[in-house]
Amino acid sequence: MREISETDDPATDDGYLAAGAVGVAGNAARGSLADRPDAASGSRYFNPELAWLEFNTRVLEEAERETRPLLERVKFLAIFHSNLDEFFMIRVAGLHEQIRAGLTTIGRDGLTPAEQLAAVRAGVRGLLARQHRLWTEELMPALARNRVFLHNYAELNPEQRAAARGYYDREIFPVLTPLAVDPGHPFPHISTLSLNLAVVVEDPVRGRLFARVKVPAILPRLVAVPAPADAEPGETHFVWVEQLISAHLDTLFPGLAVREYFVFRVTRDADIAILEDEAGDLLRSVELSLRKRHFGSSVRLELQGSLPEDLEGLLVRHLDLTPLDIYHGDGPLGMRDLMAAYALDRPELKDEPLQPVVPRAWNGDVFEAIRRGDILLHHPYDSFTPVVQFIEAAAADPDVLTIKLTLYRIGQNSPLVPALIQARENNKQVAVLVELKARFDEESNIEWAKELEQAGVHVVYGLLGLKTHCKVALVVRREADGIRRYVHLSTGNYNASTARQYTDIGLLTCRPDFGADASELFNYLTGFSRQERYRKLLVAPVSLREELERRIRREIAWARRGKPARLLFKMNTLQDYPSTDLLYEAAAAGVQVDLIVRGICIARPNLPELAGRLQVISIVGRFLEHSRAYYFANGGDEELFLGSADLMPRNLDRRVEALFPIEDSAMRRFLKDDVLERYLLDTVGARRLRGDGRYEPVEPAAGSAPFGIQEWLMEEARRLAERPIDLSGTPRSDAPAVSPAPD
Repeated sequence: MREISETDDPATDDGYLAAGAVGVAGNAARGSLADRPDAASGSRYFNPELAWLEFNTRVLEEAERETRPLLERVKFLAIFHSNLDEFFMIRVAGLHEQIRAGLTTIGRDGLTPAEQLAAVRAGVRGLLARQHRLWTEELMPALARNRVFLHNYAELNPEQRAAARGYYDREIFPVLTPLAVDPGHPFPHISTLSLNLAVVVEDPVRGRLFARVKVPAILPRLVAVPAPADAEPGETHFVWVEQLISAHLDTLFPGLAVREYFVFRVTRDADIAILEDEAGDLLRSVELSLRKRHFGSSVRLELQGSLPEDLEGLLVRHLDLTPLDIYHGDGPLGMRDLMAAYALDRPELKDEPLQPVVPRAWNGDVFEAIRRGDILLHHPYDSFTPVVQFIEAAAADPDVLTIKLTLYRIGQNSPLVPALIQARENNKQVAVLVELKARFDEESNIEWAKELEQAGVHVVYGLLGLKTHCKVALVVRREADGIRRYVHLSTGNYNASTARQYTDIGLLTCRPDFGADASELFNYLTGFSRQERYRKLLVAPVSLREELERRIRREIAWARRGKPARLLFKMNTLQDYPSTDLLYEAAAAGVQVDLIVRGICIARPNLPELAGRLQVISIVGRFLEHSRAYYFANGGDEELFLGSADLMPRNLDRRVEALFPIEDSAMRRFLKDDVLERYLLDTVGARRLRGDGRYEPVEPAAGSAPFGIQEWLMEEARRLAERPIDLSGTPRSDAPAVSPAPD
């Protein structure tokens, strides 16, 4: 459940002054981040951690949106909690590490690590209070009205309790392991994000004792129970598994009296360190490092309700936390598990399924279709099927000599892996770069890497000290007129599942310069190369930063000469200070700078010298906005680059990334005018960044109907499904006109 994760690395790639703390804490009841200390510090930048909380606030707003189908709102609430878990495991853990190291340096946002952590704590508590109200006062009652009941155990009738007891005896009791805590039994290890019961029992001889019972992850969080005899047709009833266990704790402690129990959850640092320069075998090194993730230092303790002082002290002491790291809640913990409710077969409570379009150009011979012209794929509105068929056709085609591919997040049941194995069985040369360090997908990628290696595929793990994040596939084919190279480049991963949930843009082409660049990029990845310049691609870490900077400065020069000057960038994250400074310089020089940033944005749009020429909007919608696009007006000779890189130090300096140009003028016009410009017109999901670091809804103009870019693109997909339009060089001339953004 990583749909809207900021890490992407899930993104991942995802205390302050006492006077400021009162301000944030005072707004906690509203779940607001008003009076943010970074906004009051006079800094030119917003704090990334508080900007992340603003991002997750926008995710929570999607759960609050009453126009969304009910189960979609539940899904967004689960995503909000999943994001929060990752935030603590990575970003908050980083703050803890800085504080333990004694760092007191004031960052560029004007805050020390301790001040940041205090602001984060206050902001999170406010958001948790807000989500609790949403769940208890809106979503849970709405689910009941729609015949979906999530019960507390005490609410079950006798028949339901009997059925639940039978399930407990058969499926739950055999896998439970109560662990005593006393001088003879050391405090047990509490694994990260596991659900646990702290149980107080009374022994007739030894008196008051404490034990821990872990809720095994193999158990369903929501246990189905029968509907009452008088239920309406179609009713679904569940009980929380921890409550079912709690109701039968006497079975775990026979002869003792269970006095109290409390539900708790621990979050640990998951940002594992891999010492690549000391690893003779990177795959083995990553496997060993993953084991350490379960033993990372604690950063958060969640409690349902309040524990007695001695028990709370026991947990805090053994987990090496402080009382400030405790987050109390009245409702269920670990609400990312609400995805189980979303999985119900209730289509009337979900979004209408989107039927992706296969471009009309994609028919018959795969390679002939690409030879006829570049093919643009805008997922999820356009189907991912052509990408799969491209690799499958290459695997089966006797004229194909070589297939090369980068795999970052592969996903489960990937259709590409069998195709690559088939290609090897067909005696083709197959080379695959599998990024083992893709955060939270390491184990999955390791398994895929082993399977590919066993089939004889050449598998490499990238460059020392760098993650490989670019999305490139290369097919080399012998044809009548010689060797031809076919290339797929994309903003998103080769993952058929996320291609239905994320907005990404891909290009299929056989332009010779693109093919030559792709070949040299793979030589850089699989061999030894100091390649620093490419014909068409902008590649990090060798030239991407420099090339983007050169183009922004070129835009500044155009503005000073009175020529068309515009920067229109779309990305997941803006967290690079030199890039931000350059965007400030451009706006101050007269360039209109429009930024579409889904998540963290450190740029402050209200600096006086910018004269209102820098605006930032964010859209969190049904689909995760994942595509990255960089448009330069260039005095009328427009350029548009797409790719995998955000404006972050890690993307520009510590990853292998690739941006690729859109050279077909019709495609470039479609992407700029019919897609990017329309994001700026969104009044449904768009939020505009304010000068105080908060976001406000973008309202439609007086007399105008609300406009949602994702909804419009879905409608376009439906229209194209009825009357497909060839996107290989053909503009969508019948699309409604777009008003240009103000200069």
